[in-house]
Amino acid sequence: TAEAKDVKVDLKEEDLIIEAKQVEGYTAASDGKVTVVLDKNLTPELIEEGFVREIVSKVQTMRKEAGFEVMDRIAVYAAGSERIREVMERNGEGIRKDVLADDIIFAEPEGYTKDWKINGEAVTLGVKKQ
Repeated sequence: TAEAKDVKVDLKEEDLIIEAKQVEGYTAASDGKVTVVLDKNLTPELIEEGFVREIVSKVQTMRKEAGFEVMDRIAVYAAGSERIREVMERNGEGIRKDVLADDIIFAEPEGYTKDWKINGEAVTLGVKKQ
């Protein structure tokens, strides 16, 4: 039988095999000696923020298409997706601020209206000058 002994082994860089392995949910990019790794996993908070940004973008597009002036105060109407309604209720203050809306109304849209798909959710939005 052999007795285990502590053995010191000196390893040099050329003795090692170093390779990058892609881990699910992350992406990496290298440039020279610098490597950046990004976490692509979506949390519920990030998903909700994506919905908010899309809603604001759609309303801003509609303001422009309706010919509103930059500083016109509006009411925003929404009908359709329950998920969009929930996002708009939870984030109403920020959405109203971003699009200069005095009100967000969950009813049959009035004013300039348009059907949208926001992250797969069907919603009809309306914008109307106050």
